[in-house]
Amino acid sequence: MKSLFLSLAVLGSAFCFLLSNNAPGQEAPSPETCGPAVIYIQPPQPLVPWSRRPVLGSPLQIRFLPQFVPVQICPQQAAGADNSTGDASSADEAVTSRPFGATSEGTPVTAWTLKNKNGLSAVILDFGGVLYEMNTPDRDGNFANISCNYPTIPEYQTIRPYFGSLVGRYANRIAKGKFTIDGTEYSVPVNDGENALHGGLKGFDQVMWSVEPYTKDNAVGLHLTYTAADGEEGYPGTLSVAVDYELNDDNELKIDYTATTDKATPVNLTNHTFWNLGGATSGSILGTELKLNASHFLPTDSGLIPTGEIGDVTGTPLDFRQTKTIGQDIANVTEPQFNGGYDHCLILDAQEGEGLTFCAAARDPNTGRTLEITTSEPAVQFYSGNFLDGSTGVGDYKYQKQSAFCLETQHYPDSPNHAEFPNTILRPGDVYRHTTVHKFGCQ
Repeated sequence: MKSLFLSLAVLGSAFCFLLSNNAPGQEAPSPETCGPAVIYIQPPQPLVPWSRRPVLGSPLQIRFLPQFVPVQICPQQAAGADNSTGDASSADEAVTSRPFGATSEGTPVTAWTLKNKNGLSAVILDFGGVLYEMNTPDRDGNFANISCNYPTIPEYQTIRPYFGSLVGRYANRIAKGKFTIDGTEYSVPVNDGENALHGGLKGFDQVMWSVEPYTKDNAVGLHLTYTAADGEEGYPGTLSVAVDYELNDDNELKIDYTATTDKATPVNLTNHTFWNLGGATSGSILGTELKLNASHFLPTDSGLIPTGEIGDVTGTPLDFRQTKTIGQDIANVTEPQFNGGYDHCLILDAQEGEGLTFCAAARDPNTGRTLEITTSEPAVQFYSGNFLDGSTGVGDYKYQKQSAFCLETQHYPDSPNHAEFPNTILRPGDVYRHTTVHKFGCQ
């Protein structure tokens, strides 16, 4: 079996050579036509039982996965990326890709891996733009994935917890799925009681994104794009969205969002990763230490729709201005809509001067892993995993209540229906921009 795949790799190299040499009299294609060819090679994989890797399945009736996989050819690089720096071998190791099964409709899915010089790696899927894994070291140098995930794509389609997904066209909730722009009322599908949540029945977490890799002097990234049609999920305007995931050698994962539209439309984009700094399958996050740069929050009704008031965190369980564990005051969150935990939008205290605003700092005392978040957004939705229901993840691990937490940087929920909130209506000629940086470390 090993010799077979080595032979395939040789044939793949020969095929690349033939592609690069034109037949006599044949004009060479221009770079603008096909772009430079880049080969990404997946590192050797250990033998593992078939039942533990369903995402790599195929119709072949075999018991084990091969130890090596054939070469995969990526025909193009990100537009505008500077690929002149760094040697080829380091670039190949920094950006790799592999098949990741398929959707329930049969659409193939690809997993892309970004790796920095320190060994940190981020795995991103073209389905939903999912941050599938974020592998970081503990204080002893042991790497583990800290982003919760599921083993196959159909589980993302049916259970739909938004694990690691890009969320839009409007993250969070819109009351009763209705809003008015310039005198015209729009209705979008309701999927959370009587309200619309995270873009609707088929939000950005459920679509295939186009992906182009790129490299920089001290970073590697993926440029994801998707165009939402006018009227998609009831929203007006053709919305062109680009999201860059970029992992640098300072152990930062930066997510840049941009969008343009041809009609006025609400836009609120975020990433919905469920974090557990002890390791995605390590259990409760109630002992995680957390600090939030927020003096105010948005009180809500029973459907988690903001009332329009601005609340002060002083004297409430939401006061994380000084570091405390997530579980320290969680029992004092008694409103039934929160199901015994946090699911609140906190307003960040803006910093003076230019640059991103400090949002949050978290630390797992058992492993020493840390996460610090800065952002251009005015708010963060802090969610303590209160509605996780025991669904099975990778390795048959079951995600129980409060086994992960989310820090979703974004604008306020239901902003289209609150003129007093920061504006979320994007108009033709304007550009939506949003940057959030996750910095990983250990103490």
